[in-house]
Amino acid sequence: MAAPDSTQFLAGVIEGFYGQPWWDAERCELFGWMAAWGLNTYLYAPKDDLKHRAIWRELYSLSEAEALGAIIRNCEQHHLRFIYALSPGLDIRYSSETDLAHLHKRIEQMLALGCQDFALLFDDIPDRMVTEDQKRWGSFASAHCHVTNSLFRWVREHGSQGRFLFCPTPYCGRMAERNYGGEGYLATIGRELLPEIDVCWTGPEIISREITVAHIQELQKTLRRKPLIWDNLHANDYDGRRFYCGPYKGRPLELRAEVAGLLTNPNCEFVLNYVPLRTLAEFVKCEGPWDARQAYLSAMREWWPRFATIGQPVTLEDLILFGDSYYLPHEEGPEAEKLYRLASSLIIGGPANCLPVGRVTPCAPGLGTTDAGTPGVPHPTAETRTSAWSEQASVFRQKATRLCQFCVRMTELKHRPLFYALSRRIWELREELDLLERYVEFKSKPGSADVPFTSDFHLPGTYRGGLVARLQRLLTLQSDGLLTPAPEQAQDYNQPVSNS
Repeated sequence: MAAPDSTQFLAGVIEGFYGQPWWDAERCELFGWMAAWGLNTYLYAPKDDLKHRAIWRELYSLSEAEALGAIIRNCEQHHLRFIYALSPGLDIRYSSETDLAHLHKRIEQMLALGCQDFALLFDDIPDRMVTEDQKRWGSFASAHCHVTNSLFRWVREHGSQGRFLFCPTPYCGRMAERNYGGEGYLATIGRELLPEIDVCWTGPEIISREITVAHIQELQKTLRRKPLIWDNLHANDYDGRRFYCGPYKGRPLELRAEVAGLLTNPNCEFVLNYVPLRTLAEFVKCEGPWDARQAYLSAMREWWPRFATIGQPVTLEDLILFGDSYYLPHEEGPEAEKLYRLASSLIIGGPANCLPVGRVTPCAPGLGTTDAGTPGVPHPTAETRTSAWSEQASVFRQKATRLCQFCVRMTELKHRPLFYALSRRIWELREELDLLERYVEFKSKPGSADVPFTSDFHLPGTYRGGLVARLQRLLTLQSDGLLTPAPEQAQDYNQPVSNS
């Protein structure tokens, strides 16, 4: 399948996360990557640029404006489209001429800095209006269309012919189904928003595992235009324990013909985004079959030199195992999944339920069934199961030790910003692997199968402690999305509660 027209198809990166914005040096490196890889668009929308969102009415100071101007010029030098986004939805009065004037002043300031492309974002805001706005517009969507259309016309009158983007309040399928922004919000956008304005969309979910052609074609009927994908596949601002270095995946190549562009809003930590951005670039220009895993492996090989250490070097195989451990929101990479399945079989199944390697699937709950009763296949004896458990325990401990040693080597990285981005994650991973290794080692001793296990290094309060961890244990999230009370927390429930 042919790649999309690079002159009209927006392909690139959104700096749109919640968290510390990237440094100018990081953006310079980003623009170099993008230019080399064929990406063409950078959307400036960091939620924690206070004047982008929280205090959007205030103009940038002279020094702030100079810094933004430098970013715009850097994009121009790399032949990238710079899109400036403004997010006034927290407290804008849609009927206020004063607030419209504030929008004009901000855009006027950006025009003077050389910006030609703009976005108005109404995501993650309260879906309500003051009484005056409600009386005048009747619906949230109509108010948004009025402000956006007005600003778009104003920008055109002041000489800019660049792209203009709009982010709706319901920006994914689930939000639309739940009537975020009011009933019929997207249909109103389709009718009332000027057709020249692009509409951002994240897919069926805020973080979509898949975005299908059918999903987008159905959306086109409502929006009356091709949507622009704001892809949160690699975003991690909602979970500080994780990051994602897996490939761009879950989107068919045919999707490119149905959308106005593909922009990714990736990890907060810039240094962790090499593989996500590299594979997105390959996806955009791919003209044959798309193999996300092969694209990942190729990008990991390119990223590997950044993991140079002052001591023993890390192997590419170990880097891939580590990357597989922080793959994508909805799945681990294959090597990490193998490690998890092995650990789960050992911990949940235990020595008494373990099958020899190659005998169907280990019989831990949810992982398969035994081969008891299969014609011609003898039922494993207790001795055989114990032997199989010992064999798999040895394999697990080897893999876990290998991954722990990789984490230790990360402390010796020459590229210190990379280590700082990884440090808390690798510490947590080491702690969990260390605990499992100790458990498996203990259970491998004769007569220990039914003996309770404790660790001198993983104690209540200091391990998995704190209010957040305790709150997380109160409800159990099932694979189907249902949340159920965790009965093992009953001891906390029986403790007296102080009202003081």
